[in-house]
Amino acid sequence: MTGPALQPARLAAADVLRVGAVGLRARHARVLLSALGIAIGIATMVAVVGLSTSSRADLMARLDRLGTNLLTAEAGKDALGREVKLPKSAVAMVERIGPVQRASATGQVDARIRRSDVVPEEQPAGVTAQAARTDLLSALNASVARGRWLDSASERLPVTVLGSVAAARMGITEPGGKIMMNDRYVVVVGILKPVELVPNLDRVALVGFPAAERYLGFDGHPTTVFERSPDTSVEDVRAVLARSVSPGNEGSVKVSRPSDALAAKAAADEGLTGLMLGLGAVALLVGGVGVANTMVISVLERRQEIGLRRAIGATKGAIRLQFLTESLLLSALGGTAGAVLGAAATFAFATAQGWAVVVPPWSLGGGLGATLVIGVLAGLYPAIRASRLHPTVALHAT
Repeated sequence: MTGPALQPARLAAADVLRVGAVGLRARHARVLLSALGIAIGIATMVAVVGLSTSSRADLMARLDRLGTNLLTAEAGKDALGREVKLPKSAVAMVERIGPVQRASATGQVDARIRRSDVVPEEQPAGVTAQAARTDLLSALNASVARGRWLDSASERLPVTVLGSVAAARMGITEPGGKIMMNDRYVVVVGILKPVELVPNLDRVALVGFPAAERYLGFDGHPTTVFERSPDTSVEDVRAVLARSVSPGNEGSVKVSRPSDALAAKAAADEGLTGLMLGLGAVALLVGGVGVANTMVISVLERRQEIGLRRAIGATKGAIRLQFLTESLLLSALGGTAGAVLGAAATFAFATAQGWAVVVPPWSLGGGLGATLVIGVLAGLYPAIRASRLHPTVALHAT
């Protein structure tokens, strides 16, 4: 009478991890280099997602701060290609649109701007002149960096407020200096902070409408009208803005929403993010090939160990599990290091740029999940190959 058939013992989870880690502890340099490939791929992907998300979060915060309810109406050309002038009453007509909260305007001024009279007239300063209403800053949510803005008194005097870029180009760092417009000196009373929604104003010298008409030959016709209305009414106002600004000639008026440019930038960032994620995936694939190569070589080098384990009762399943676990541990090591490096890179760069640091949890979880998939795929063939070694052949391997 025979006894019950012997059943192979099952390794506990802790034993599986210990056995799987044996190969890693014995080959430090090879393990480090293999894990490095995985780490580079995961770090690239986490950093790209984190920096892109941080950048978009900063951009959306700027949009919220600046407002997305600003519309501009600019003078264009008629059907014959001739320049069209907006009516002098354009701002007043826009203010009569029900939902409009604020409206203002600027007008292009034909003036040569120089630092002083010793600068040749034919040497441009890269700065243009525009007439501005006193309510322009409130309509744009802009502010003055140094000095003051135009008021009801100074808008009639030969004074100017420079945009941030214009001030740098003219070498003006503080209010009180003088520049030349045509053949007349004007006093700089203020310097603006960068106007993010209307960046072309950073490169201009602004004077009051009355002063521009009196001293610079300005005709008083605005070239750009700005208006703000509640977010819920923006599209309704947009539909009637052109014919309100220039009745009967609305086809020559260009209406735009400055915040659309920043939104388009966010969309472009998403496309670049996809490209960089693709590069990270390539690096991760290369790292996976490195892991597979390491595991194949490990099987070849450890045939005697495999034969000995098989001879003392280890099953094919136990051998497969050992090498699969080793591959998973190797990939997880690289993935964890990569996630940490990617998050650290995101923190460092975003902090340097003054952005809010945002590392989406899904990018970390997705990166670690990808490493486990890579580990399974990279270790599957070597594990199966190791389990198929015959004990006798393996023990006699040299």
